[in-house]
Order: sequence, then structure tokens, then C-alpha cells
Amino acid sequence: MASVFSSPGFNFSNELRNNFISDKGLHLPKATSTGTTIVGCLFKDGIVLGADTRATEGPIVADKNCEKIHYITNNIRCCGAGTAADTEFTTALISSNMELHALSTGRPARVVTAMTMLKQMLFRYQGHVGAALVLGGVDATGPHLFTIHPHGSTDKLPYVTMGSGSLAAMAVFESGWRANMERDEALSLVKAAISAGIFNDLGSGSNIDACIITASSTEMLRNVEMPNARVQKERTYVFRRGTTAWKSESVRDLIVDETVTQVLSTGAGEAMDTT
Repeated sequence: MASVFSSPGFNFSNELRNNFISDKGLHLPKATSTGTTIVGCLFKDGIVLGADTRATEGPIVADKNCEKIHYITNNIRCCGAGTAADTEFTTALISSNMELHALSTGRPARVVTAMTMLKQMLFRYQGHVGAALVLGGVDATGPHLFTIHPHGSTDKLPYVTMGSGSLAAMAVFESGWRANMERDEALSLVKAAISAGIFNDLGSGSNIDACIITASSTEMLRNVEMPNARVQKERTYVFRRGTTAWKSESVRDLIVDETVTQVLSTGAGEAMDTT
């Protein structure tokens, strides 16, 4: 058996432990499948980010209208896919650190600084923090768009997609994106990419959120498009009383009978002053 004691280089003691547990018949936990479609693209004046609004718990839709575009700084936003708690608290932590960095240096923090903080944190946890991120913003050096994978690897591209619906969204970008697009063109392309994820991926759904970041402003477009709005039902489903029969009836009395026993004074000691 290989040594499990500390030695220079990588430590494989956990692998040996897991193999031993598996041999004893205990099944190791499997990775959880998560669903989302998040995208971003460059345009002439800045960045457009987009996300769907479905949160899932396995096969269950837990939230139909959650927010996946997280605040980092006034000119930087981050879309999160993966484990909802990990994306929420990771972006909140980096947002706090970015504010402290800006106060320490006396100037607004750059997008690449947020990217470096995020990738170093995720790499430290070796993928156990399940946050797949699309980071976008505009700083003194111009617009920047990054993807950050759960293990800490990063990409810098003019258009990016992440999440379970990323392939459908990327197909839209590959066919429709071009350099120096106008604001409305870029927003329409992002909405089309998110729609592709919503209608072709079971882990994505509900509405479309978008965020437009330029050098002068940040515009958050909550529910900019709602392709799955519930329509008015054609009929009303009101059933008359007695439609569903029951076989037996049991009524329980929930009022508890209380008996109060008065304890008489024996006359010993002082009487209580009731004035």
C-alpha cells in the first residue's frame, strides 16, 4: 500500500481513503447537476450581461424569478451559475474586498482586479465552491469580459456563455455577434441567446434579466423580457360542494378540560399583603 504520510508534492491520502470506503460498499456522493444560462458580450460602448431567472433543486423549480446578476462595484457586475449560495456569497465577498481595495488605493478598482480575486479564491477551494461566473465591467482601461470556472481557470473573450444552457446560447452568439455593435443590437442578441437557453435547456427558464454597463452608467434591466408569462385560463375550475366524497369522518375536540385545585392556607407565617 502506498504511503499516506506527508511528503513533498501532491497528497493522495484522500483518494486512498475514498477507494477504501468504496471497497466497503459505501457509495460516495455524486456531483449535483445545476442549471442556468448566463451570457455576456462586448458592444461599441461597453458590456451587456444577461441571465435567466430559474433556480432549481434537482428536478424541482425552486424559484421562478431569482436574480443571477450580482453587484461587484458601480461599474462591474457578475453573473453566477452553479450552486446558488456559492455564487451569492462569493460575489458578495469579492464586492466587499473590491470596496476595501478602492479605499486603500484611492482609485476605482479595475475589472481585472475582481477577476484575479475571484479566480484565486476559487482555485484555493479546488472546485468545491461551485461558482461558474461571467464577470463584466468598464474601467479606466476600457470594457472587459471574463469567464471564471469553478476550479479557477479564466477566459477573456468578446462574447461568453456559461451554465447548462451555454451551448444553445453560444450558437446564437457564434452566428450573430460582430464587433462594434450598437447598444440595441447587443441587447437584442443577448436576449436571443438567453431565450435559446430557456427554450432548449430544462435547467434554464422563466424570464430574462440584462445589465448594460458603459463608462458613464450601469443600467440594470430586471425582467426585460418575460417569454413565459402565465396566460389567462380559458375556463374556471370551480367544483360544487360535495364533488369529492369521503368514506369516514372523525371530529376531535381540541379544547382541553382544566381542573383547578385551590390550596388553602394553613395560617402559619405572615399573610400576603394584597393592598
